[in-house]
Amino acid sequence: MGNEWLVLGMIAGFLSLMVIGIPVAIALAVSGFIAGYLGFGSMLFQLMPARLFGVVTNYTLLAIPLFVFMGVMLEKSRVAEDMLETIGKAMGGVNGGMGLAIILVGVLMGASTGIVGATVVTVGLLTLPALLRRGYAPSIACGTICASGTLGQIIPPSLVLILLSDIVGESVGTLFAAAFIPGLVLALIYMAYLLILGWLRPQWVPAIPLEERAKISGKQLTLDLLRNVCPPLLLVIAVLGSIVGGIAAPTEAASMGALGALLIALAVGRLNRQLIRETLHGTLTISAMVFFILLCAQPFSLAFRGLGGEQMVHALFEMLPGGEFGALLFLMALLFVLGFFLEWIEISYIALPMFLPVFMNYGTDMVWLSILVAMNLQMSFLTPPFGWALFFLKGVAPKGVTTRDIYVGALPFVLLQLLAVVVLFQFPSLVTWLPEAIGW
Repeated sequence: MGNEWLVLGMIAGFLSLMVIGIPVAIALAVSGFIAGYLGFGSMLFQLMPARLFGVVTNYTLLAIPLFVFMGVMLEKSRVAEDMLETIGKAMGGVNGGMGLAIILVGVLMGASTGIVGATVVTVGLLTLPALLRRGYAPSIACGTICASGTLGQIIPPSLVLILLSDIVGESVGTLFAAAFIPGLVLALIYMAYLLILGWLRPQWVPAIPLEERAKISGKQLTLDLLRNVCPPLLLVIAVLGSIVGGIAAPTEAASMGALGALLIALAVGRLNRQLIRETLHGTLTISAMVFFILLCAQPFSLAFRGLGGEQMVHALFEMLPGGEFGALLFLMALLFVLGFFLEWIEISYIALPMFLPVFMNYGTDMVWLSILVAMNLQMSFLTPPFGWALFFLKGVAPKGVTTRDIYVGALPFVLLQLLAVVVLFQFPSLVTWLPEAIGW
C-alpha cells in the first residue's frame, strides 16, 4: 500500500509543481526522482542511464530535427507566404473562400512543417488583417487560423505521430499512412463548416470583391500556382510517398525533405547565410525542447512503473463499465480534459503509457488507438485556457482583436474536432484501410 501512496504523491507533486509555475520538464524530473528514490533507493540511479541512453540513441527520433528543419526552412524562406497568397487569390470568389484557402494552406503547411506555432504565426500575420478588412467576423477569422495551424499535428509528417510510434511500438510509416485519411477528413469537415457558414451567414465570411479579383488574370494565377504551390506540394508527396511506399525509412525521407526545402529556398532566390542561421536556430530550439521533455519524462515513467502504477491503472479500468468500449471512452475523455492544462508531449509520455497495457490486454488495434489519441491531442492546441494556438495568434493579432474573439472563434472548431473523433470511433476503417492496402 505504501508504493501506491508514493505513486499518488508523485502525480500530485507533479501537478503542484506545474501549478506554481515550474516548467513541465523540471516538474516531471523532480517528482519522478523523489518518488523513485523513496520507493527503491539508489537503484533508481542504476536504471536511469540505460533509459536515457535509449532515448538519445533512438534512430526513429532522429527524424524529428530533420522534419523540423524542413518546416522551419519553408517558413523562414517565405515559401509558405507565397503559397498562402496564391491559394487565397484562387479561392477568394466564394463566400468563405479565404477561409477555405487558409484551411488548404494549413493542410499543405502541416504536411511540410508540422509546426503549429510556425503555421499560426505565419497565417495570422498574413491573413488576419486582410480578413478583417474584407468584413470577416473577428471570431470566425481567428478560429479558422488557429484550427488551420493545428492540422499539422495529425497530417503526416507529424511530431505527434513520430513520438506515438515510439510509445506504442508501431512503425512511423504505419502511423503516417493511418493518419493520412483522418487528416483529410478533418480538413474537409472544417471546409464544409465554412461553406455552410458562407451560405447561412454570408456577411460573416464575404467573398473578395469582384473588382479586386478582376485585377488578376487567369494566366497569371495559373503561373503563380505552378511556381508557388507545386514545389512544396511535390516535396510533401515525395517525402510521404517514400515513407508510406516503403522506399525510405522515416529518417531517410526526413533528410531528403530537409534537402528539398533547401533546394526550394535556393530556387526562389532566398537561400543565404542569414536564412540558414535562422533556420538552424529555430530547429535547435524546437528539437531541444522536445528531447529535453523526453529525457525528463524518463524518471517519472520509470518510477511510475516500478512503484506499481500500472497495477493501479488496471484496477481502475476494471471498475469501469462497458469493457473495452468504456475504457476507450474514459481515455478519450481524460485526454480531452488534460488537454486544457497540459501540452501534447507531456500527455503522450505521462498519461498514455499508464493506460497502454490495459488496451494491449483488450487486444485493441494500436494503430487505430494511436490515431484517436493524436486527434484528441490536437484539440489541446485549441482548448482554453492554455491552448497554444490561441496564444500564438494573440501574440500577432492586430489591435482590436480581443482574447474573447480568439477563444470564441476556436470553440466551433473544437466541436468539429470532437465530431472527427466520433467519426473515427464509429468507422475504424478510415484509419486502418490505407496501412492494410499498402501492406504495412
